[in-house]
Order: sequence, then C-alpha cells, then structure tokens
Amino acid sequence: MQNKYGDKINQLLSKMTLDEKVGQLRQCGPSLAGAFSVSLEELLNMVYDGKMSGEELKKLLSEAKPDYHEEDLRAGRIGSYNGIAGAETLNALQRIAVEETRLGIPLLFGFDVLHGYRTITPIPLAESCAWDPELWEKTAIISAREASSAGIHMTYAPMVDVSRDARWGRVAEGAGEDPYLVSCFGAAKVRGFQGDDLNRPDVLAACAKHFAGYGAAEAGRDYNRVDMSMARFHEEILPPFAACIRAGVRGIMPAFNDLNGVPCTADRWLLTELLRETLGFDGMTISDANAIAELVDHGLATDREDAARLAIEAGVDMDMTSDVYHENIAGLVSRGTLPESLLDRAVSRILQIKYELGLFDNPYRTTVQREGESILLPQYREVAGEAAEKSMVLLKNEGILPLPEEARLCLVGCLLASRGEMTGTWAISARDEDCVSVLDACEGRNIPYAYASGADSGELEKAVADSDVILVGMGELKSQSGEGASRADLSIPTQQMAVLDQLLAFGKPVVVVLFNGRPLAIPELREKAPCVLEAWHPGVEAGNAIVRLLFGEVNPSGRLTMTFPHSAGQCPAYYAHIRTGRPAGKSRFTSKYLDVPVEPVYPFGYGLSYTTFAYSDMRCTVSDQDLLIKVVVGNTGNVDGDEIVQCYFSAPATSRVRPTRQLVAFQRVSLKAKEHKTVSLEIPRRQLGYHDRGMNYRECSGSILFTIGDAMHDRIHLEIDL
Repeated sequence: MQNKYGDKINQLLSKMTLDEKVGQLRQCGPSLAGAFSVSLEELLNMVYDGKMSGEELKKLLSEAKPDYHEEDLRAGRIGSYNGIAGAETLNALQRIAVEETRLGIPLLFGFDVLHGYRTITPIPLAESCAWDPELWEKTAIISAREASSAGIHMTYAPMVDVSRDARWGRVAEGAGEDPYLVSCFGAAKVRGFQGDDLNRPDVLAACAKHFAGYGAAEAGRDYNRVDMSMARFHEEILPPFAACIRAGVRGIMPAFNDLNGVPCTADRWLLTELLRETLGFDGMTISDANAIAELVDHGLATDREDAARLAIEAGVDMDMTSDVYHENIAGLVSRGTLPESLLDRAVSRILQIKYELGLFDNPYRTTVQREGESILLPQYREVAGEAAEKSMVLLKNEGILPLPEEARLCLVGCLLASRGEMTGTWAISARDEDCVSVLDACEGRNIPYAYASGADSGELEKAVADSDVILVGMGELKSQSGEGASRADLSIPTQQMAVLDQLLAFGKPVVVVLFNGRPLAIPELREKAPCVLEAWHPGVEAGNAIVRLLFGEVNPSGRLTMTFPHSAGQCPAYYAHIRTGRPAGKSRFTSKYLDVPVEPVYPFGYGLSYTTFAYSDMRCTVSDQDLLIKVVVGNTGNVDGDEIVQCYFSAPATSRVRPTRQLVAFQRVSLKAKEHKTVSLEIPRRQLGYHDRGMNYRECSGSILFTIGDAMHDRIHLEIDL
C-alpha cells in the first residue's frame, strides 16, 4: 500500500482469518422480521403491481422489527451496513464490532444522501440549474453535517451520469446533459461532502456513481444496455468521474448496465485498467445493490460463485447487500480458484477508507445529543431556500410576474398543498412535516388565498371568484421520477391540461408552477399558459422560495441544464449533437422529424429574468496552457438580477466530426440595475481537444468560434485562430 496507513493495514491483514477478510467485503442491510416471510424488495414490487396498497405496506412495516444480523457481526462476518441511520442504533452496532469481535475492526455505515438528509434541498437536476459551484458545495456540507450526526460515514453521491434522455427517471439525481457542467457539479459535491480532512466527525466520504455510462441506457429504460464508441465514452461519459477523482473522491460505484457487452460490475478494463491505472483512483469500489448477483441474470456468470469471482477479479471491493461475496469468496480462495492476494487487495482498500475516516481512533463519531442538535437548523433551512430560489427557471412570462404585493391568489392543484411531494426522489429521511408547501407559505405570510384541488368545477369557480391571480400546480408526483421510473410518455396528464383550460376560460392571469424530476414534453403548455415557472422538486423550503419568486422578492435566475423536447419521441434530445452532412433545415431531406419542430420547446441554458442583460467587448488572450476570454456584461433593466454567463465553442474543421457547440465555461454574476461588470472566463486548451478515430488525443487548432448566450441563442461571438 503506497499510503500512510500501509503498515497498519498490512499488520492487520496478517492477523485476519479468511472469514474475517471476507467479512470486510460484505455490506449488509437490515432484514425485516416478525411480520412476513418475503423480502422488502418483493413487497415493494407488490405495491407497484397493485397487489398491495401503500397503507397495507406501512402497517406491515410498522409491525416488523429490523434484524441487523448481530451474530454474524460478532463473528467478524460484516464490515459495513447500508441504509440505516440514527446515532443510537449505529453506535450500538459499532460497539459490537469494536468491543465484541476478535480484532475490533470498526464498521463503515453507508447511506444514500443525494440532496439532503433531513434538510432536503432541490433534487440534483434542479440544483444544477443554479450554475453555482459554491452553492453546490454549500448544500453538500449541510448534508454531510446532518448525516454524519446520524452516524453515517459514506454517501452514495454524487451521481455524475451525463443524462440526455428525459425518459430515464434517474435524470433527477444528476446534473443534466453537459459533461463540463456535470464535472463542475460533481467536483463541488465531493469537496462539500468530504471537506479538507476525512478525520473530522462532520464530513462524509463521497462515492461517485455510476461508473460508467448508466445515463446513456438504451431508450431511457432503467438498467438497460449501453453501447457506444470509445471516443464518445471518453469525451462525454468519463470527464465527470475524472473531475471527482481529481477532487479526491474516496468511493466509486460501478453501474448496473453493461458497457459494450460487458456488465460494469465485471469489467476489469473499466474498474482496474481505466479507473485505477489511467485515471489514478486510489479509493474503494462498492457494487450497486445486488449488482454482483445480477451478473447471472446478465448471462455473464454461470452462477453466484462465478459472479463473485468475476466481480472481485474486475476490481469490485465491497458487495452491497447481495451476500455473493459472503457466500463464495472463502471457498474460491480455499480451493485455489481465486488468489488470496486479490482478496487482500480489496480488504486493504476498505480498511484504508476506515483509517482515513479515523474510525480506528474514533469509531463513535457522533452521539444522540449531537444528532438532536444538528438537524434542520435555521441556517440550514436558509441555504435550502437559497438553493430552491436559484434552481427555479422562469420559462415564460407574459407580463404577469412579479405579482403585486396586494394580489389575492387562487391556488389550484394538490401539488400546491402537498408537503411530502416537495422532496422529490431519494429523500429517504425526509418527513412531510419538515416541508413548506405553497399553501403553507401563503398562510405563514398572511397572503389572501383560496384553494381548490382542481377536481370539481364548482369548487374551482368559487375559489377563482375572489382572486386576482390563479396559481396552478402541474407536473409529476415524486414517485414518477427517480430509480425504476422510466417513462415513455413525458407529456402533461390530460386531466391537468383540462383543468388548465377551465382556468384560462375565467379570463384572469394564470401562473403555472411545474413540479417534476425530469424535463417534460410541454409544447401545448407553452402555447396556452401565459406564465410558467419550473420549480422542479425543490425541497423543504419549496413554498417559501416559490412565493418569494412570484412576488419579486427574488429575481428568477435558474437556467436549464437539460433540453425540454416536444415529445418523448425526440429523446435523447440534447444541444451538443454531432454535425451531420444534412443539418436540420426546411428541406425534407435533412436531419429532423416531420411532425415536430427542429428546435426544442426549451433549450439547454434557457431561462428568463425580471430584468434584461446585454454583452459587449468580448476579447480573448491565448497562452500555451489556456485561453482567457473577457466580456462585459450589463444589467440593462431596472431590477437587480443574476445572469449566467455561458461560453460555448465550436471547431468547424477537425479530423473527426464534433458537436455543433460545446459548453466550455460559465460564471454566475450578480448585477445591480444598470450595472456593468467585466467577466473573465479561463479555459484550459486541453478542454478544447478531442480523440481521433484511433483514440489519440488531439489538440484543437485552426479557426475556433466562441459564443456567449444559451445553447441556441447567441448574444455575442468571437472567432479566433489557434
């Protein structure tokens, strides 16, 4: 081991039995006992299939008692737990590991903390729309402080899959369609989660996922195949993982999918040659849930024993919840089928993370008192509110917003009243009572309002009668996005559109607030609604943030990080498409669909403000290592606001076809009304390069065009020669 803990790790390894070594590779989840004989996964499938109601499941779970497999723990056969939290429970399990096992090796506790533990911030796709690395880091710091107070050591985040197909439900968990933006997001999250010293008790080890290509699953179907060229893989998929590794990420989770025919969980080229030897990753890898066992379903492994061998040979260190390593590794080593050195390698990497976290010196990194004092603090809620405000994107505004202070509101739709729907996917520890709905915010600020669910025409008429402005919540429930929530239809439900038609008929101003975990296909909504605010699933401060934006206390500043298509049939829809010999145009024989417009409903980088911005005096200085672009940005309106300066480049002539344009720099800038600032954007020359057909890296040379605007609309441009 080439690290400062190498001697300690080797000494500990020399004392460990074969079973104790295998135990370190086993991550266990609590079983549920006392109420039923089937697994939790089977129960969830029964609910999804309509064979059991959600209330029936809750009743069963309330009667069940968790089984933490304490006897296995005492025998040294468990090295980690997943999906449990709480200082009292985790410290009790840690006490068994440290005080009752032969060697006293501490446990590692992992948990999915994607966008908050109890202070839930906007879903990652939403937060990426803030284009604000400092904010991304700040929200991760809060997540780490809360989760670590509950005894958690590692979060399975950030998700840095570049996602270009809105049909895939897990787009909600990442930062959108652009490799550069996702790279910035991922690195910021790693810095925020991990801080500058993993020994600190208020940080988490980050585990970036899913390595690699999961965001390109065929047709947006979860867990599906990924088949792509190596040039595309290196230029679109790898950069965010490389950025996380440069930021010091301590964990990497292989993806469920196969990559060009080899499941990532069993791909030695991917997990050893590329990840470790090329990218320089020196932390631990952990499988996704049950992924090693699923090598049999893939058809790569003949049985579970074969799956265990393939995964550990490829470079998967820890087995999340499938027990395949637990059941088979010792036998493989004993028979000589698997070299014990491979087992030692995996154990060493896991022990290294435990040493880095300081668990051998301080296995109890939290207390019940600290946990109680660290959750939902006012300053945390303030940051969550800031994140929600910066994440929301004003898509359309025909002079309705901002609302006058005295406006009386008619709130329509359950999404404006529901607290629990505000958290979005993967908010495991969230509680409904933590959240503020739009209705709650109106009540808290004494804003006059009437509420109608939208289902009854009479109720609607009554609610609208005394109002000045109609606010209607539309979009998705949180269960309609996330893992296992791929969708073939991205349109607004017909029932919601029917309610919108009724509301528009009243002749009063209508503001649509969209709640969703993915881009939706909304051409009809854009056509009909005079005002649309994309709120996403904004977290615990949802209602307060929305109301502040509507009344102009905050100027909308979010910009989209995924393209909004006209229909699901356009997916994958993204801005950085490769140049073709027949680019889309009016002629029939060009690259387009006959039945929808060429341009998306809303492009990457799009978003409106209550003020206007102008650009001037764009210039570029070139050195051997980088380019420095400077541009003057002015707020030409009468309202203070934030602009997202987005810089794209394109290279007209190269040895391999390239995207029409690519984001290479961005900066969020705050401007007072009538204020002007010079913004500097530093772009490494290497960022402009590409891989040729032989997978050789080539620097970009010749004529290059830089533009500033969004993915479709240029505000200013500059052509240079390299």
